[in-house]
Amino acid sequence: MNKAALETALRNDVLAAIKSFLADMYATDVLTVSASEITIPVLDAEDNEKFALIKVSIPRGTRCEGGYKPYDGYAAAEDYADELKEKAAKRAESAEKKAMAEKLREQKRALRAAKKAVE
Repeated sequence: MNKAALETALRNDVLAAIKSFLADMYATDVLTVSASEITIPVLDAEDNEKFALIKVSIPRGTRCEGGYKPYDGYAAAEDYADELKEKAAKRAESAEKKAMAEKLREQKRALRAAKKAVE
């Protein structure tokens, strides 16, 4: 078998396992919408019907001269974890700046109120 056929067989095997799990877990139809995607009807907290779309791919990696640099799932997970840490740090820094600005505004308000009380 060539590389594409091996990847297709692997993707189909993973999709079949996911389909079986979802059909048992949610007791609903698992619908195939493309060669690499399945969907299931689900209900949100207010009983509105939605669809969950699941896509399975077997990435080859990034194209480079002479072929592909293989995809490394461990490195991708580490990169994503680092990205999440950076975003959390930025949010914390932003929240700290907002808190400091609010504290400064509150001090200015108190100062104005004190000046008004003296007058």
